[in-house]
Amino acid sequence: MTTTDTAVPEPSPEQAALFARVRRMMLIAGLTTALAICAVLIAVGYRLVKSEGRAAEAASDVTAILPKGAKIVSTGLAGDRLVVSLDVGGVIEIRTFDAHTLKPAGRLKFANEP
Repeated sequence: MTTTDTAVPEPSPEQAALFARVRRMMLIAGLTTALAICAVLIAVGYRLVKSEGRAAEAASDVTAILPKGAKIVSTGLAGDRLVVSLDVGGVIEIRTFDAHTLKPAGRLKFANEP
């Protein structure tokens, strides 16, 4: 034995039990972390696959027919809706479309009281 070697004493039974418990806790923590990482990767993959289908649906060209003499006043997004404000002969009309498919979702007309 050289002077730089150190002798490691055998652990006592209490220490061996403590080491075994620490190893078991580290194994549980490692498996929990691996499970959480797998869950996140599965969720991200699901979102990517799901959004690819939407992109294919939204890729088509859509033409909306406006009433004669109508002017687009403004456009905007409200959640998953595209909102278009129209001026139709002095009467304001709001039309909403689904932002993903561009299908009409609703129409709101404003009229003056007689």
